[in-house]
Amino acid sequence: MEADWIRGLLGGVMIGGAAALFLLVNGRIMGASGLIGGLVDRSGWGNWGERAAFVAALIAVPGLMVALFAQDAATNITGNIWAIVLAGLLVGVGTRLANGCTSGHGVCGISRLSLRGIVATVFYLLAGGIALVVFRHILEVV
Repeated sequence: MEADWIRGLLGGVMIGGAAALFLLVNGRIMGASGLIGGLVDRSGWGNWGERAAFVAALIAVPGLMVALFAQDAATNITGNIWAIVLAGLLVGVGTRLANGCTSGHGVCGISRLSLRGIVATVFYLLAGGIALVVFRHILEVV
């Protein structure tokens, strides 16, 4: 329990480092939803290899880090598959409406003092808090 904040700090440093590396190598802002969306709707197939590598790393690195450093890591994710599916759909719709997600607006937008990124981040944190209250305390599904 004492090391939880260190793991969170390490994760934040890795996300920030990835965003900085992406900007240095590609000259573009890293946004996971935009990179993945370009693969899904085929608008980003001009650089599909880069996008596919990003998605592969997005999936592989957390599993690798847990296997190497945090075998005792626990998650608070619910076992309710319908809640997980609904949450995923809501996140997908929200990122499309906001033209970005946590990495684009929260990590890269706020670090560049982008007003659009700051506003988007405030609203998605607020929406997440409201969703948690509704799903946990009113509907009691998580």
